[in-house]
Amino acid sequence: MTVLRHYFISDSLDDLERVEEELESQGVEVPQIHVLSLDDTAVENHVHLHDVTSFMKSDVIRSGEIGAITGAIGAVFVLLLFYFAGWTETIAGWIPAIFLSIIVLGFCTWEGGFLGIQRKNKHFERFETVLNEGKHVFFVDLTPDQEGILEEVVKRHPDLELAGTERGTPQWVMLGQKKIPHLLRETLP
Repeated sequence: MTVLRHYFISDSLDDLERVEEELESQGVEVPQIHVLSLDDTAVENHVHLHDVTSFMKSDVIRSGEIGAITGAIGAVFVLLLFYFAGWTETIAGWIPAIFLSIIVLGFCTWEGGFLGIQRKNKHFERFETVLNEGKHVFFVDLTPDQEGILEEVVKRHPDLELAGTERGTPQWVMLGQKKIPHLLRETLP
């Protein structure tokens, strides 16, 4: 099922808190709703607002994926090199080739994530000007059956400015964000 992310801009955290409360009261889960702001303290002072984590503000996931793809290509290259050079026919066999390919894959993935931690999330770059003006970006990931809920809530908040939509967090990730904390509370003392 496709999840769609809706972005809104507002200069009032109080209004955004009311929007979030209304969405939650109608069944939209907390992991689906976030507020992006340069004033993290003000967001934290609003009990029902959920700030974008510093991890999400960076580009670590996307860059890590690029690094992993690069590493997988490098690992295949290492394996092919060992095979065609005839090094796999030695007494050591495939073991050095496999270990080196795992190292290449791991290093490239790590390096991609390391570079991504130093960059802003690609999805949030377009809001840099708005954020520097002191405004806040509210976004919510919705499944198609939740779209009507958002429409009704937005009608009651005319100061919200629609800032666009895009593909949202995959539904299996949102499910994990809901289930894992619940599982940990029940299984750990």
